[in-house]
Amino acid sequence: MTNLFKYLTNRKFIYQTTDSTNIEKLLDNKKISLYAGFDLTGKSLHVGSLIQIMLLRIFQQHGHRPIILLGGATTKIGDPSGKDQTRKVLTPEVIAENKQAIAKVFHKFLDFSAGPTEPLILDNDDWLKDFNYLDFLREIGSKFSVNQMLRYESVKQRLEREQNLSFLEFNYMILQAYDFTQLRKNHNCYLQIGGSDQWGNIVNGVELNRKVNPDLGEVYGLTTPLLTTSDGKKMGKTEQGAVWLDTELFSAYDYYQFFRNITDDKVVAFLNYFTELAEAQIADLAKLEGQEINKAKEILAFEATKICHGEQAAQKAQQTASQVFKESAIGDDLPVLELSQAELESGIAFSALIANTGIVASRGEAKRIILGGGGKLGEQQIKDPLYLVTVKDFAGATQLKVSAGKKRHALLKVA
Repeated sequence: MTNLFKYLTNRKFIYQTTDSTNIEKLLDNKKISLYAGFDLTGKSLHVGSLIQIMLLRIFQQHGHRPIILLGGATTKIGDPSGKDQTRKVLTPEVIAENKQAIAKVFHKFLDFSAGPTEPLILDNDDWLKDFNYLDFLREIGSKFSVNQMLRYESVKQRLEREQNLSFLEFNYMILQAYDFTQLRKNHNCYLQIGGSDQWGNIVNGVELNRKVNPDLGEVYGLTTPLLTTSDGKKMGKTEQGAVWLDTELFSAYDYYQFFRNITDDKVVAFLNYFTELAEAQIADLAKLEGQEINKAKEILAFEATKICHGEQAAQKAQQTASQVFKESAIGDDLPVLELSQAELESGIAFSALIANTGIVASRGEAKRIILGGGGKLGEQQIKDPLYLVTVKDFAGATQLKVSAGKKRHALLKVA
């Protein structure tokens, strides 16, 4: 099997490590457990977490055991890394619901069949919820230097911008570091991975292990690049909202379209991160220029969708995209809005209709698109947001395509 560290380096997964030489030696000579942590702030994970998930997948395919640490406890605190403001505090009930939903996402990407590489899903609330505060300060807090903590970028940026950083959030990195010591001691975990904005937290975990687990040997940290848009913003959301990994929140078709419509400068990186194509094939696709780049985007969209949603869903999304964009037909995988005869008799404002399909975030956005010439009923352009859509617009048909710009479409059906 190929050298894993070199493979990850070639595909640009590695941004920083605490010790590249010894990590490479470790992976060459031993099958290890490694972990990535995910707080429970949403109903699902989105594409912003996808590099870490794909990294866990690759490690498992090379014989290592992934540990998914869900932050039942740390979600109550809030990670200041990369944030401009304090995270909204969630209720225990919401955190529990998010935990159940997020845990299901990993079954799309990892193999949970029995064996030495079967992933573990753990919750840090199991060891943090009953910790006595004074005991924690004495045993763990005493190992940290506030001077050093103030130098980490996640803290410095908030302070330099004079944005509030609560004492609650300031404790987050201590709790995450403690997680690593528990995973090392109880689950033989040698490596933590995370996005580059987690560097300070990961280094803290490595240092704390040296102090509280000195007899267990060295542990390591590895960060990946952050997914960013062309203007440098952290990727994970679009005009339509987050690109969720859960099919119920973001359809396979929309997922396909997200990858199909990325900017040209992201194509090669995304092929490396989010597909399992051979490096030689990616190198060939990287040579494409001009309109030919669209072929690479289509391959990327299909391969990424196949991994997340399955090959059948990827084929269906690909077919629908082909029908909608190349043949101007109606694909059967588009979002559907059912309308009653009564609604159509009284008429529905065009902007409200587009907003109700969910292909735009609000009626205001629909209005802007329509006024800009991007609103269509079938192939008819409509420039009046208040145009009343009635049964006459269906011209005797039972379904009609509605469009908001060139890339967002839905299907209207008469119930």
